[in-house]
Amino acid sequence: MPRENAVTDILTLELSRKEWSVSTVSTERLTQMFVEAADTLVEEFDLIEFLASITIHVATASGHAAVGLLLADRRGQLQFMAASEESARLLELSEVQNSDGPCQECLTSGERVIEADLGTAHHRWPTFTSQALAAGFRSACSLPMRHHGQTIGTLGLFGVAGEVLTKQDLAVVQGLADIATIGILQERSVSRKDMLTEQLQVALDSRVAIEQAKGILAQLLHTDVDTAFTRLWNFSRGNRLRLSDVARDVVSDPASHPELTSPQSAEATERKD
Repeated sequence: MPRENAVTDILTLELSRKEWSVSTVSTERLTQMFVEAADTLVEEFDLIEFLASITIHVATASGHAAVGLLLADRRGQLQFMAASEESARLLELSEVQNSDGPCQECLTSGERVIEADLGTAHHRWPTFTSQALAAGFRSACSLPMRHHGQTIGTLGLFGVAGEVLTKQDLAVVQGLADIATIGILQERSVSRKDMLTEQLQVALDSRVAIEQAKGILAQLLHTDVDTAFTRLWNFSRGNRLRLSDVARDVVSDPASHPELTSPQSAEATERKD
């Protein structure tokens, strides 16, 4: 069976298991999300690009301001992988560095962690709560990404207005977390733990290149890192290139993609839009 068909079958199975909510996001938008997921899981599969798309879809489906995704490395320590916004990246990095926050708790327990009012959570996560409130967030939720009973990562959702997810909304977001887990594992049959950790390490290395490329683009284009990442993302997808490959090109030689790194090209694109 071709890989595309196998992946589509898995996605269809996951969809059939969920009670999808239309209160937060339309049926058409949900369908688009999963079609994009199926399109991504093909031969030129770029894990970091896929995980970044998952965070964007989760933010859209849940109505949260920012979403981050962390994966456990071979030592069982969470590492930042992707985020829908720079604010989520910084907050998730704080969780990693301080071992303090909902995603850390979620990894340990393997269960969902929901805090609707961070103003009352200082005793629970002192460092995380202070930094989240300072960044303008008022609520947090973390969902586990599981594989055969093992939590391999977490999705962190951060709201600015005390967002509360309904049971159906949680089913939608957990479904996207499950699809992300499938994406991580789909490139090869992961039957041994060392194969899984090796795969995660490759993803971590790719993430470093993307973060470096975002910084370089932000400096070259005189913009913020969120805008730089959007431009990197659109360029990669528009030219059918792997996001991590383009990022490495930018890091090693920004002139290799002048239509991406040139300020003049960026201005022309903005005028066209």
